[in-house]
Amino acid sequence: MPPTQHIAITIPWYVPVILGASLVIAALAGSYTFYAVRAMDNVLTVTGSAKTRVTANSAKWTLTATRTVGQSGIAQGYAQIARDTEAVTSFLTSNGVSTDSITTQPAMLEEVYKTDSSLPKEYNIRQTVVVQSTEVDTLDALSKRIVELSNKGILMTGNWIEFYVSNLPELRVSLLTEAITDARNRAENIAKSGGQSVGSLKSASSGVVQVLAPNSIDVSDYGQYDTQSKEKEVMVTARATFFVR
Repeated sequence: MPPTQHIAITIPWYVPVILGASLVIAALAGSYTFYAVRAMDNVLTVTGSAKTRVTANSAKWTLTATRTVGQSGIAQGYAQIARDTEAVTSFLTSNGVSTDSITTQPAMLEEVYKTDSSLPKEYNIRQTVVVQSTEVDTLDALSKRIVELSNKGILMTGNWIEFYVSNLPELRVSLLTEAITDARNRAENIAKSGGQSVGSLKSASSGVVQVLAPNSIDVSDYGQYDTQSKEKEVMVTARATFFVR
């Protein structure tokens, strides 16, 4: 049997130092992570909401008179649409709408599309009257009498009325306060179930404003604004983070 050979391995002096330092760093990192997790457990983030019922205080009514004419009757059509628009304006002012609230847009001419090119050309002449007023009830009542214009031979299209809330920014501020209060109440219920209590507010952010028809659930991530209903519900959400102890 050959004699046993002993091989000597020389370890550089800095290897133990590096290993030792690595262990210390790992220990410190583990300690930091532990306390960071503990710190994260000391806050609670919840979403609160608040809403109120309001009545629209501004309205916009768009009325469009339309005439269809042949190519040779364009001039006559423009004259007729001018008389139609005058009748619409008279209908409004005679029923209590201020002339300052009425805007008459220029008449527009467009060719009627036909698949059969052999048919005579026809054109639609349209003129729009827009009413913007705080007399919401007056406009609402008049919109239900639009048939009176049709009875005079005036063809009206797109005669919708839109209802708005002009003091929405002020409502948002007051509702945001209520939404944060609602968030605190929810946080307290959650914390209580875990044997903790809610401390001060750490941060809060406002969600979008939802202006909805009463009892509607048609909300949107980007906000919703119902213009068809005179009565509305304005809702605001708030995301709040509280310290817990």
